[in-house]
Amino acid sequence: MNERAGSWLPKLQEVGERLAEEFVSARKPQTRSDLPQPHELRASDADRERIAQVLQDAHADGRLQLDELEERLGVLYSARTLGELAALTTDLLPADQQPLNLDGRPVSAIFKQEKRGGRWVVPAEVDVTAMFGTTKLDFRDAILQNRRIVINATLVFGGLEIHVPEGLEVIRVAKDKTVRLTKQPTEPGAPVIEVRTTNFAGEIKVKEPPRRKRRW
Repeated sequence: MNERAGSWLPKLQEVGERLAEEFVSARKPQTRSDLPQPHELRASDADRERIAQVLQDAHADGRLQLDELEERLGVLYSARTLGELAALTTDLLPADQQPLNLDGRPVSAIFKQEKRGGRWVVPAEVDVTAMFGTTKLDFRDAILQNRRIVINATLVFGGLEIHVPEGLEVIRVAKDKTVRLTKQPTEPGAPVIEVRTTNFAGEIKVKEPPRRKRRW
């Protein structure tokens, strides 16, 4: 063999990801949703401030000239949607460091680790595949498009790690059996993450914030 040791891994990952996409598409019912796309969601003042900080940092280290900064700040404070905000920083930071993540594609980890977190827009359904790898979903600073988020998880010798803020409940549904994965109490009507699993030697972990100490 002339191939270097380990050179087969990227090819195996590519094949695995393609098979995972086909599997998810085959089992997922075709549904129509009237929810807006992530880039169509209305921007908040907090989101504008995130973008403004990135622009100011880029000006401070010379990546943006003063006139460019003023132009982008003008667009920033007149913008209405997250898509308009996200476009202002695409040439300033790598994709995994962007202050807004509007990527609604499935999360796949084939012989590797994949993470979705930060200020990301969570669609009503998220497809996750972990084959000999680990997927991490961090909801602590996320924007939920629905009060009930469904994660369709395919785990084959893989793991799913979920980080949640206080007040967000996580349940697992498998073979018509429902198990609550979060331990801390939530208010009635609180947002829920429902994990539906196709599982073969896979593992799900939920990371919650430390329990608050009761004041007397």
